[in-house]
Amino acid sequence: MQKITPFLWFDGKAEEAMDFYVSIFANACVLEVLRYGEGAPAPAGSVMTARFVLDGQEFVALNGGPMFQFSPAISFVVNCDSQREVDRYWDALCAGGVPNRCGWLQDRYGVSWQVVPTVLPKLLNDPEPARAQRAMAAMMQMTKLDIAELARAHQGK
Repeated sequence: MQKITPFLWFDGKAEEAMDFYVSIFANACVLEVLRYGEGAPAPAGSVMTARFVLDGQEFVALNGGPMFQFSPAISFVVNCDSQREVDRYWDALCAGGVPNRCGWLQDRYGVSWQVVPTVLPKLLNDPEPARAQRAMAAMMQMTKLDIAELARAHQGK
């Protein structure tokens, strides 16, 4: 069992969200679904919690009710080695959701994600300030991140 597990609060859509995420990520699976029993604060037989794994990271989803909502203040970063991977995760996670700037999006359940090429920190941390600033300026204009465009801006082309 991992030491720290993200725990996501949903309003009746925990199982649906889990199935959505498991369909997107590699090495993903459902570990366990617990259902409310008689006398619980939700209908008997409805999903209470769902444990699942996305690419080696375990998550728990809870159907806790409408009291809490997700916020972009917490997000999950998806590190991508290629534009193809960026495109795949972006398109899948953003389906029915809301795109935002700089590779951020909120999925259809309100969970925030950052779909980020692994090369981005190298571009933004370039020891030559002008190159890093050009990459940052290009990123700030983007919704879904474009590796080729970030590289061109970094090089001043």
